[in-house]
Formats: sequence, structure tokens, C-alpha cells
Amino acid sequence: MIKIYGARENNLKNINLEIPKNKLVVFTGLSGSGKSTLAFDTLYAEGQRRYIESLSSYARQFLDRVGKPDVDKIEGLTPAIAIDQKTTSKNPRSTVGTITEIYDYLRLLYARVGKQHCHLCGKEISQMSVADIIEQVLKLPPETKLSILAPLVREKKGSFADMIESLRHKGYVRALIDGVMVRLDEEVELLKTKKHTIKVIIDRVVVREENKERIATDIEKALLESYGEVELDISNAEEVGLPTSHIHYSEHLACFDCKISFEPLEPLSFSFNSPKGACPTCDGLGIRYTLDLKKIINEHVSIEEGAIKIFYGFNKSFYAKFLHAFCEGAGINTKIPYEELEEYQQKAILHGGVEDATFFWKKHKLTRKWEGVIKIAYDMLKDEKELGDYMSEKTCDTCGGYRLKKESLAVRLAKKNIADILELPIDQCLAFFKDEKNFASMKAQHKMISEPILKEIKERLYFLFDVGLGYISLGRDARTISGGEAQRIRIASQIGSGLTGVMYVLDEPSIGLHERDTLKLIRTLRSLQKKGNSVIVVEHDKETIKTADFIVDIGPGAGKFGGEVVFQGTNEELLKSNTLTAQYLNGTKVINYRENRKQTRWIELNHVTINNIQNLDVKIPLGNLVAITGVSGSGKSSLILQTLLPVAKEYLNRAKKVNKVAGVECIGLDQLDKVIYLDQSPIGRTPRSNPATYTGVMDEIRALFAKTKEAQIRGYSVGRFSFNVKGGRCEKCQGDGEIKIEMHFLPDIMVKCDVCKGHRYNAQTLEIKYKGKSISDVLSMSVDEAYEFFKAIPKINQKVQTLADVGLGYITLGQNAVTLSGGEAQRIKLAKELSKKDTGNTLYVLDEPTTGLHFADVDRLVKVLHHLTDMGNSVLVIEHNMDVIKNADYMIDMGPEGGSYGGRIIAMGTPFEVARDAEKSESYTGKFLAVELESEKKNP
Repeated sequence: MIKIYGARENNLKNINLEIPKNKLVVFTGLSGSGKSTLAFDTLYAEGQRRYIESLSSYARQFLDRVGKPDVDKIEGLTPAIAIDQKTTSKNPRSTVGTITEIYDYLRLLYARVGKQHCHLCGKEISQMSVADIIEQVLKLPPETKLSILAPLVREKKGSFADMIESLRHKGYVRALIDGVMVRLDEEVELLKTKKHTIKVIIDRVVVREENKERIATDIEKALLESYGEVELDISNAEEVGLPTSHIHYSEHLACFDCKISFEPLEPLSFSFNSPKGACPTCDGLGIRYTLDLKKIINEHVSIEEGAIKIFYGFNKSFYAKFLHAFCEGAGINTKIPYEELEEYQQKAILHGGVEDATFFWKKHKLTRKWEGVIKIAYDMLKDEKELGDYMSEKTCDTCGGYRLKKESLAVRLAKKNIADILELPIDQCLAFFKDEKNFASMKAQHKMISEPILKEIKERLYFLFDVGLGYISLGRDARTISGGEAQRIRIASQIGSGLTGVMYVLDEPSIGLHERDTLKLIRTLRSLQKKGNSVIVVEHDKETIKTADFIVDIGPGAGKFGGEVVFQGTNEELLKSNTLTAQYLNGTKVINYRENRKQTRWIELNHVTINNIQNLDVKIPLGNLVAITGVSGSGKSSLILQTLLPVAKEYLNRAKKVNKVAGVECIGLDQLDKVIYLDQSPIGRTPRSNPATYTGVMDEIRALFAKTKEAQIRGYSVGRFSFNVKGGRCEKCQGDGEIKIEMHFLPDIMVKCDVCKGHRYNAQTLEIKYKGKSISDVLSMSVDEAYEFFKAIPKINQKVQTLADVGLGYITLGQNAVTLSGGEAQRIKLAKELSKKDTGNTLYVLDEPTTGLHFADVDRLVKVLHHLTDMGNSVLVIEHNMDVIKNADYMIDMGPEGGSYGGRIIAMGTPFEVARDAEKSESYTGKFLAVELESEKKNP
């Protein structure tokens, strides 16, 4: 057993608890009740601390530092691994393949058994003998001027003094060192800490009949010096009609038709993080940054009105005058919108014209050639950050976005190059490697080499498939995957690692998963547990709770009203108890707010083609709560977040001038006043951001304190009560309330500021009281406490009430934004919208708003969403939660599967209609919904 004694971290109330080892254990309870505090901030933190403290002081400095949690003692703890919801990497070079290490095995596979092809002609390449190389060189056009080089060192660190001395003794006079011609009879000193490339010049000769023997001898000498390689630098390539001035030959691999040779394959040849494999144009990123004309030019206004945005503003009037003078000379109308100009006129503005422009600048008459907006923009925006504001990502033209050199992309295995494999969804990739026909023609030796590599690849692909990630590809940029996907990738990686005796702590792994895929996830968690590991899961999902060996319910409320163990035991025992969780599980409480609103107003999206969606037409009802459903990767986000949302925003931002954007026709947007997307990004990234500042209630609180009698006597204005500016804040901690102390080899610690004692303000400011409370006291209040405290102040009370309405009564007004979860941040944004004046014609879009919510919190959220709809607004939710789906007015189900097998609408209508027709359709959602509605009938 894992035994916890006296856990008091955050809101935990001196908890004593025993958890069985090597079992699947679920921690559940209301949002803010203390589940994550117990699982992550106590159990995991102590497990990590003990492991790190057992290491040497040298090793500890390279590891994340974990402070000791507030707990008396924990017995039976094993090494801990946390798998949370954080995005795996912000590095543009990280992909799903690199994170899971599958790409390492793919690189090894292609390097060992891949067939090299010429990237120019596509033919399979073969090796060249010394005679072949000499023959190729002698076939060069007569009078070709050659420098014959022997490459000795490529990008290696060292001074190479002995090698250079050896070359002198052999009689060589010149060498190319780091691209610079160097005489060897002079002193040559190289920094040993820098990488160098050294090529000795064997001879300089012209291709002529009388020089044949000399050239042959030179080639043999070069091949001998460089162990089978020779390079030619041609000084008059253009003159003799050669397409390149540099030719590389090798005794190893070459294409005879194209007269080029190739380096032997190695795993680094397929690494986009190494110069050996990375595309030289984009350095292995697959993208390039170029000036975005949409960011530079406002096409809808005239040049006089500021169409060329970068030419207007502080210190930029010179360019504006220059442009006007050019347009006048070229006969370009500056009073009509830029988009109405002729194509050749726009081209002249962008790329330059033949006419000189004459204009006056500071009493001087100037005549200059107009070089075009693009050239001038690069000259103007010297500062990298300023230039970055006008840049956009563009797929690299050289590698097509595949990150690798053309030579690497020309290596094939079963007719596929490595990029083709990376583009396949996981399920198709797994099918490719499982199909023995693809490797039937392989040589016996190659089969023997590839067998262990293929085994590792297939195992890892299977684990990814089994956690519901069959729709994503190995080449997917790690920055684009959601927190839930990142977590499941890490779960799959851990299964592949085969560790035993470990305590895994997971944070809601079911987030972003359809009910069908949740069952696969549970199987995966079981496989982790059966390897001899303890699996502790913070979870609200019904199926996961039901399947657990042991359940810990934390409550009874949230915040200061939580922090207690209200139940511990098996699922059967939980269903017989009377906790809030049990009431929703056994059917005593049911989330039911179905309004059965009619569908009378619609918006239509036609010809949607994006990602896996092909030419789709869809009608979405307005004035309804609409659920967009479907398995992971079926196209929900593509349809709503990548199509409807940008189209609607573009339409509304352009004063309703168009109804067609990026090939998508949208009808009915004139019925909307605004569109609001409430995502799960943080409300702030500093300790000074908090719910009070974000919702605007802080402004009202500061104004209230400034109006108190004592504040007016002292002459304190509203600014005095801000912790972001000098005046009222504590200057020691600059309004943070905490100071970070570096402990070097020991963990860094955050301590309360010894001047303000964590109150953020100086003593004089804290002397100002409202109803006996200082502004620091108010910020320390929970939302529920603040609601009671400010009952007599409607402006504050109403904003605070909206936070309580979305289930955030437990958070404090001044809670650090960095400590808020994505779900909490999303609900704070929702509360802010609820507190605004409503037009009744707003479209709200929410992506999985039930993330991190207990059944009771979902109940409250559904009520809020229906309240928004009652006011005439339209609410679109992308959701897997059955309690939200069954309470929607209308639903659109995408599928039937993820990736290329999805992208279609397979069911639409009211939840009752979709459930009724589930047996006849391909809708997984409909089938699960039918079961949910049936169980509701049995437990009225």
C-alpha cells in the first residue's frame, strides 16, 4: 500500500489515505476539490523529490527541481512519472515521430535497407570504380578548367596541425580550408573548438587531349588521399556549357547518367536536425518565412487612405511621398481601392517600375527609381522583430515541406520514401508495415537486418493506435497537437519503454477522446498496470471510474469547502454511497435541460475542402445549442475552427461585404453581429494576471477603494490600488507578493515577500479598508465569498456572480493566472462574456468546454450555455461529453472514423433523432447516445 499521512498541500485538510499499489486508482471529485493537489502536488512531487535528492549534487543541477510538499510522511512510494496535459514541445523540429522515437527507427531502417535513387533522374544508383570516375572526368567538354580536390575533413572540430604538416611533406602547395584558398607553405592555424572543412588541391588542369594521363594520375591520387572521393571545382562552367561548377565523385555510389555520386547512407542522412540530412534551404524546418502581402497591404482601401500599411505611421512619411510620386508618374489612380487596380499596376507597386519618381522632401527635389514595396519593406524593416510582424510561414519550395535533402527523399523502401511514411495516418502506417508483401522482394540479408527494426516500429505504432491516435501522422508538428493528444502520445511511449515498479500519475487522459476511443484508452492503462505499475488517474469520465480497482472521491465541495476524502473504495461501494459523484453515477441526479428549440434560422457552409474534408456542404441552425461530435480526427475542428470561425470573422470584420472566403461559400452570416471563440489558452502568463484583472472586476474594486473616505483624505487615486505600477504596490517584490530565491544545487524556492508578507501592496495602501477589509483581503477571497461581500455593489456583484455561474466559485479573485487550468481559463472567458451587454445575435464557439469538469460542474455549464441560447444567441460546442450532447438542441456528427476515413457528416438532427436512427447509420456517437438515453429512462 501507498500510505499518506497528514497531507496539507493547498486546500487539503490533513488527509490520511491508503492506496493499493500496482492497481488502477481513480481520483475524482468537483473541480477545485483537491484531486490534482493530492495526485500531482503531493504524491508525484514527493516521488520526484526523493529520486532527485538521491542523485549526486552534480546530476541534480541538470534536473527540474521539486520542493518538498506539505505532508507529514508518505510510505511505500515508488519512482514517479507524471503524464499531464501540457503540450509536448514548442520546438518546430519536434514531430510525433521524434517524440515517440519511431522516427529514429525509420531512419535506421532506410539507412540500412533503403534503395538509393538519383534525385535528378529517378534511376536506382550504383557504385563507381576508379576507371569509371576517370572516364567521366575525361568526358567533360574540352577547355574545362578544373581544380581537382581531395576532401579530407568535413565539419569536424580540431586544429589538424599534423594533417597540414603531412600535406606539406607530400609536396602539396594549396588547400581549401573552410571555403578559403590557403597556401600550405605559410603558417596555418585553426581553432580547435570550431568545425572545419579541409580539401587539398591535388592539381589545377585544363581538359585537353595532352592532359589525359595527368588528369588520370591526379584523380587516382585524390581518391587515395580521401579514401575514395574526389571533387572538381570548375572555374568556367558556364562558358563550357556545364550546369554546375562543382562535381563530387565517389568510389561508393553514383548515377552515371547525371554524372553525380552520392555519400553512403547513414541514419543522419534522414535527420532534419543534421546538416547531412536537412534541406539546405529551410534548414530542416520544412517552412520558410516570407513577407506576407496581406499583412503589408489593405486591399480594401485606396493608396491615399493608407493601403500600403507599412508606409504610414511614425517616421515613414518619406516612403508615402515616394509612392505617391511614383503612382502619379505611372498613371496609377491613388483614390480607388487597391484591389480595383489593374494587375500590371499592382505588380509595378510591389516589384518596381521603369519610371523614375520625382518628389520634394525637406525642401530638396529628389529623383529616384521605384524598386517596389517588397524591396523597400526589407530595407525598412531591418529589425528582426519588426520584420517578423509582417512575415508568414510558407512551405519550403526546395523540399516541399518534407524537411530533408532531395537525395534523402530519393531513397525508397517498398516504393515509398521516408516522407511518404511520415505522411500516412498511424493506422495506415501500421497496416503498411504489417503487410509482408511490401518486403517480399527484399534480399535475405536485408530481411535479417530489418526484422528487429520493423518489430520496434510496429510495436510503437500499435501502442499509438491503441490510445486512439490512429488518425494523426508521424510527421505531424508537435506544436499542433492538443494537450490530450500529447498526453496519450506519452502514455504510448511509456508502454513502449517497458518499465515496471513505477507510479504513473495521469491528468484526465480521456480529454479529447470519443466514448469509443475511451474504451481503448482504458485497455492501455490496464496494460501499464499489468506490467507491475501503480496507475493513478485524475478523471471525471464515467467509464474510467467504473473500471477502476480503487476510487478516491475528494470533496465535498471545491476550494476551502473541499480537500477531504469523502469516499474511498471500489465502484460497487461508491454506487451505494451518497457522495455527489455517486449520485450522478447511480442516476439519483441527472443533467437534463433539454429545451427542444425549433430550428428556424440557419447558416450554410458550401464547398468546404480542408484537411480530410472534401467539398462538404453543411447547414447549422442559429439560436440553438449545437453539438459538433465525432471520433478524434473526424474533422470537427477543421469544419468549425479552421473554416466557419475564420470565414465568419473575415465576413464581420469586412463590414459584411462578402460571403465567400478561401473558396468556401457561407450563407446567412448577415444574421450575426459578432462571433466569439472561447478557447483554453491562458488568460495571462505572469503572476500579476488573475481572474479579477481579466474580467474587469479589479477596475471596479480599485475604484471602490479610491472612493473610501480615508483614500480621499490621503489623495489616493485609482492607480494607488494597482500592483502593476509604482505607488501603491510593494517595491521589494514589485507587486508579486513572492520572491524567488535561487538555491543553486538545491531546489529554488518561492518565499513570501518579507516586506509586504505576500499582500502585494505597501503598508500605507493596506491601511485603506472597505467594510473592514483591505484590497489584499478582497483579492484573497474566493468568488463565492466575494459574491456575499459585494452584494450591495451591483457592478462588482454581477461580474463575480458570472464566475460562480460557470462553476468557479472556489477560485480566488487574485489567483495567479499561471496556476489556472485550460478549462478554468476557458470558463473565466465565458464569465467575462456573460457579464457584457448582450446583442442576442452572437455566435459563441467553444472547444470541449467540459475539460476538467465534474458531473455537477457540467450540470452548471449546460445551464449557462442554455441561458446564452435563451437570449437569442447561437452556441456551437465541439464536444464528446454525453451529458452536453444529449442536452443540445441539435447535433452534427462527423466521421465515421478519423483522418482519411472521416471528413463526412454521418448524422445530423436532434439528439433523439440521431439516437433513434443510430442502428441504421455509421454514427458511433449515435450508438452511445442511444445507450445513454435508454439508461436515463430506467433511472427517471
